[in-house]
Amino acid sequence: MLAQRLITAAVGIPLILAVTLLGGPLYTIVAAAILSLAALECFALLSSAQDPASAPASLWRPRLPALAAVGGVVLVTVAADSGFDEWTGAAVEGIGLAFLLVLALGEPRGGLRDWTAIVATLAYVGILGSYIVLLRNLDDDGNWILMAVLATWGADTFAYATGKLIGHNKMAPRISPGKTWEGTAGALVGGFATVVFLNSPLALPMSFSEAALLGLLLPPVAVAADLGESLLKRGAGVKDTSELVPGHGGFLDRLDSILFTVPLVYYFAIWVVL
Repeated sequence: MLAQRLITAAVGIPLILAVTLLGGPLYTIVAAAILSLAALECFALLSSAQDPASAPASLWRPRLPALAAVGGVVLVTVAADSGFDEWTGAAVEGIGLAFLLVLALGEPRGGLRDWTAIVATLAYVGILGSYIVLLRNLDDDGNWILMAVLATWGADTFAYATGKLIGHNKMAPRISPGKTWEGTAGALVGGFATVVFLNSPLALPMSFSEAALLGLLLPPVAVAADLGESLLKRGAGVKDTSELVPGHGGFLDRLDSILFTVPLVYYFAIWVVL
């Protein structure tokens, strides 16, 4: 498992960094593709959670409502590259079209399940995930999105390492048996240190005090977001959202914290720094 995690990181991280630095349409296309896979995982997860008797649906034989959820996520992500008006319009259209779809299918019980799963996927993966594009567009070199992603990875890495080394006191055993208070402390300290350390090499327009404030805000958001996804998986009775990322589970498993930390950094940059 550890070897798989390291190999996946060694291959995936340089590719993600390269696409982030390039930016432009390629960045938006890659973001939309990754989020579309996460949307498939999310829809299957939410559908099985609402119907415990059923097994999670296959990602490669999705039903029409699952494809509608993916389409809405792609639409919102691509629209984010054009600005807030287009992004907002795409989100509203996605919710409305989802309602029309389940109405056309004409299955009351299944329609309620499918519509809530589509809207939840659109909000969780699409709207939150599209901030990956919005944050990248704040500058020309992508340093803000690098700060958000690398700091989140830093908090996650410190949490994992600290939990493995000295973790004994369970944090939320009913939700995520592997998470410990020691690991959480490692995430808070490591995430703070990562933000403060990256501020200078990334040449962001943040003072030390602003970087310190972001360092205090980002790690607990990352921890809470990760715990929240664990709650959803526990409710659906699955360990990982898929096996698409060797050693890491699914794309949603890798994005769970980023889906919340990226919007945090976006609004921190807009309201506090810029």
